[in-house]
Amino acid sequence: MTTDHLSTQATLPISYLFVPGNRPERFSKAVDAAPDAIILDLEDAVHPASKAAARAAIWAWQESTPTVRCQRYIRLNSVGSSLFRQDLTWLKDMRYPERCAGIFLPKAQSPEDLSRVVEQLLAWNRELKIVAIIETAKGLQQVEAIAAIPGLARLAFGSLDFSLDINCSQIPEAFLFARNRIVLASRTADLPAPIDGVTPAISDMTVVAQESHYARSLGFGAKLCIHPAQLSTVQRAFLPDARQLAWADRVLSAVSGGSHAVQVDGEMVDLPLIEHAQRLLDVASRYALAAKADAC
Repeated sequence: MTTDHLSTQATLPISYLFVPGNRPERFSKAVDAAPDAIILDLEDAVHPASKAAARAAIWAWQESTPTVRCQRYIRLNSVGSSLFRQDLTWLKDMRYPERCAGIFLPKAQSPEDLSRVVEQLLAWNRELKIVAIIETAKGLQQVEAIAAIPGLARLAFGSLDFSLDINCSQIPEAFLFARNRIVLASRTADLPAPIDGVTPAISDMTVVAQESHYARSLGFGAKLCIHPAQLSTVQRAFLPDARQLAWADRVLSAVSGGSHAVQVDGEMVDLPLIEHAQRLLDVASRYALAAKADAC
């Protein structure tokens, strides 16, 4: 059995792999690398002279590929640009819109403009998962209003563009305020945990692991990737490890008699930690079931 995004919608992607839209020879290779989702990119990865070719390549692949073993998204050009208007015309005419799990909207900064775009996209396909990427100072200043847009599915952090916009170093301290605010905006709007930005390192998995664990510690639930080599490291970082799952099992065993205040491993465990233990087991279970379905 094969599966497309319809069978995995219940499980949020952890790893999103960018693929330049004008490199169709990489599309299937990206899927074979086993990300949770691919992002067919029409924005930063594509030279302005190649935008039309990228749209044509994505269209052709969508038509010829009814199912894939991951979710597939398309990143459009920035809202309000002439390229974005061309993207919308192209997207409206695309056949088999159900083969696209969702849309990434870059440079998100105007709640009013984004709200109109989200409404328009959902009018074409109610199942689309629309992700707004916060990557400018203006976008961060409006992040709570953006997160509250009806129909928006998730927020993402475009850290590299953000550092360019505010002229800061690409170090954790410079991004901490932005990351915290994006996480809090997601939570108050009842959105899933947001997606962290890319790690430029494609050969140093120690750096990828460190940045992924750091993002998870702040409340992020996923990460954008720019190379297949990063995928397994990112997936492991955002999923509970064996030690955490063993602790969760001990916690739930200890409270199975009905108590909400017990000692586990010499430490007091009460309701918040009990709920955290259950969450760890639920996440691992959902992800394992989705992976099993994709492998069938």
